[in-house]
Amino acid sequence: MILVNFSHPLSADQMKQLETLLGEPVERVVEVHSQIEPDQPLAPQVAAMVDQAGLSMEEWQNTPILINPPALNFSAVLLIAELHGRMGYFPACLRLRPLNGAIPPRFEVAEVLNLQSQRDSARRRRA
Repeated sequence: MILVNFSHPLSADQMKQLETLLGEPVERVVEVHSQIEPDQPLAPQVAAMVDQAGLSMEEWQNTPILINPPALNFSAVLLIAELHGRMGYFPACLRLRPLNGAIPPRFEVAEVLNLQSQRDSARRRRA
């Protein structure tokens, strides 16, 4: 499994939580800088972010990949569309949640979101 991280680096504890949740090791973490220029068009910036991951078309289409999306909602939405185009399906995404009462604020791994499964379920609810 490759984790492509478009957000803050994950701690060792978060990586352990993730691997426990997945039931398999994360073999490689690819860190991608996701800062954007707000006065520039966003779509080309997001495409460039995905290019920064350095994965081949074969890897995007055939390797188990988990995405930690950027926190900025507009970047995340475009990222999912860009990845679907490259991968041919919706990627699984990591969701973190804040630890209650933690000072300073800390986050834990909440779940892995199976976007493709969600999409497939939604198709069955279509009228």
